Amino acid sequence: MQDEIWNRLYGAAMKAIKPREVSRFIEAGGVAAAIESASGKIYTGVCVDTACSLGVCAERNAIFSMLSAGEDAIRRVIAVDRDGKAMPPCGACREFMTQLMPDDYRSIEIMLDHENGKVCLLGDLTPEWWL
Repeated sequence: MQDEIWNRLYGAAMKAIKPREVSRFIEAGGVAAAIESASGKIYTGVCVDTACSLGVCAERNAIFSMLSAGEDAIRRVIAVDRDGKAMPPCGACREFMTQLMPDDYRSIEIMLDHENGKVCLLGDLTPEWWL
């Protein structure tokens, strides 16, 4: 059952990847993420890279979609690059998830390597929160 959920998340993230140049200053879709909310619904997002610091990661875009739908709790997260390799969330995304779920962030599952089924908890990546 666990593999089925991760495969659905992986498939949703891969479907969302559509690398493209939006303007000469913005590229989007080179990385995509899928999150499973506490209700079991899957939300996706893509990265938006800009010529300055206004861009946003795929994980946070997926979380914004979840928040827009009225949900606020995450179970699982996967981010993949255009080659289909899973990658851990950056520090900003880890911090965002920690602030979103300050009492429960440690239990969020993060896919590190889909091909080999390597999963860890956000609490393992972020053992001590600054607050």
